[in-house]
Amino acid sequence: MRQKSTTAIGRWAEQQVAIYLQTRGMNLVVQNYRCREGEIDLIGFHEDTLIFVEVRYRKDDFYGTGAESIDSRKQKRIFMTAQHFLQQHPQWQNFPCRFDAVLVSPPKTAPQIDWLRDAFQGDDFI
Repeated sequence: MRQKSTTAIGRWAEQQVAIYLQTRGMNLVVQNYRCREGEIDLIGFHEDTLIFVEVRYRKDDFYGTGAESIDSRKQKRIFMTAQHFLQQHPQWQNFPCRFDAVLVSPPKTAPQIDWLRDAFQGDDFI
């Protein structure tokens, strides 16, 4: 049996999270927003807030949890990318923004998904 590539697993996890968030009322604006500064997995609108979502899949915690893997350097790249998004899409500039992380672990029957709202602050960067 051939193992899936990390890219394929990442796409699968992002798709699972997109479905999960949409069933909880989030309207997705963009998936995989990329610019020179970095990439944001999902950008959505939920309860009058624009949310920048970082998706983290972890097969196990051997190298740390998904939340632990979003270090200050990764956060800064996300903040810079969010700033770029807002500059390119001024219609979203007057809404409150939030940075969430959604952690995904392998499925037993269904994937384990944990939505960490307001996972980190962007005050220092945006």
